[in-house]
Amino acid sequence: MKPVPSKPLSGLCVLVGRARHQSDAPSSELRVLGANVIQIPFIEIRKPRSYRPLDAALETIAEYDWLILTSVNGVNALWDRLKKRKLSRKHLKHLKIAAIGPATRKAIESRGLKVSVVPKEYIAESVVASLKNKVKGKRVLLARASVARDVIPRELRKLGSRVDVVDAYKTIVPKSSRIRLHALLKDARQRPDVVTFTSSSTARNFVKLAGKNYMPDGMRFASIGPVTSATLHELGLPVHVEARKYTIPGLVEAIVRAALQANVTSVRHSRR
Repeated sequence: MKPVPSKPLSGLCVLVGRARHQSDAPSSELRVLGANVIQIPFIEIRKPRSYRPLDAALETIAEYDWLILTSVNGVNALWDRLKKRKLSRKHLKHLKIAAIGPATRKAIESRGLKVSVVPKEYIAESVVASLKNKVKGKRVLLARASVARDVIPRELRKLGSRVDVVDAYKTIVPKSSRIRLHALLKDARQRPDVVTFTSSSTARNFVKLAGKNYMPDGMRFASIGPVTSATLHELGLPVHVEARKYTIPGLVEAIVRAALQANVTSVRHSRR
């Protein structure tokens, strides 16, 4: 068997569109593998319109049985608000906590709390499945982004739980990225080979920033998972690469797998 090259992404240009404070993780992994990485954020994290619902929930946190967090951004925002309200982790010790994936779990556990549930697949539907026999008659607090899918609260309510949904943060389109992205996509010499999408928000905002007139042929789109892929399809964009594990390492692994397959295919064609 031919050994896998140490730099399987050499010569590949990858555009990473995560929020500015989160882009280093995928970018560093891709660079180690030989990719030329360009960072242009497609989303920006901001405070929600109002903290009143979140503050009210934190003031009555003793009445909740479960806390669900669906992103690292949600964890960070929640803990910032705890500090503002002069509360600490001891006020959350009684809660059972569900984290949507390993990165979110790590962020929670780094604050000294135990995570009770991490679903097998890191999507809302799997969160619901993991809690199916655990939340009937329970009170649940879901802290998340201002605009998000309603799968978790809707389905948990059907299971007999009382769910309060509060905005911990919101995502916006970073206007400063528009000029940079247009310039990049117009320049055939600098244009990325692969554009990564780590959430539905990054997909929607990419379209808003780029505009359909600025989407040249030849670029390949890499999605972190089926929900993001579905959003890309809704927007009329193809999905060339999809992660099998819905994490940043899983996305990087999928890009490597696709790159190696493309190299094998090109070699086969060259031999004909």
